[in-house]
Amino acid sequence: MKLVHVAVGVIIQDESVFLTRRHSDAHQGGKWEFPGGKVESEETVAQALARELKEEVDIDILACQPLMEINHDYGDKQVKLDIFIVDQFSGEPSSQEGNEQQWASISKLGAIEFPEANLAIVEKLTALYA
Repeated sequence: MKLVHVAVGVIIQDESVFLTRRHSDAHQGGKWEFPGGKVESEETVAQALARELKEEVDIDILACQPLMEINHDYGDKQVKLDIFIVDQFSGEPSSQEGNEQQWASISKLGAIEFPEANLAIVEKLTALYA
């Protein structure tokens, strides 16, 4: 089975997080997610995170810290998520790929539909910022 290694950025500003909605034809389509993308074989997780956040939401990371790592099996694919809090960045996040986007209050994340692998992120953020 295919294992996809993903660098994920939890972009935080004023106790809100920046989310994008997955395209309807993508895996887990229509659900909201924290921006990020695949770690390529020749790059570190930090390099992948910086590249993906620049490509997807047009920000440059100034500082970030690890939040958690998640391994999840969807049945049709397995994902390894390396998740980072990104609370220092330059630029204003904006979807560069035509995805719907929003700033969501951390306290309201539980009401938003995420891919199953992201639920542990929501739980951890809610606990940290409660």
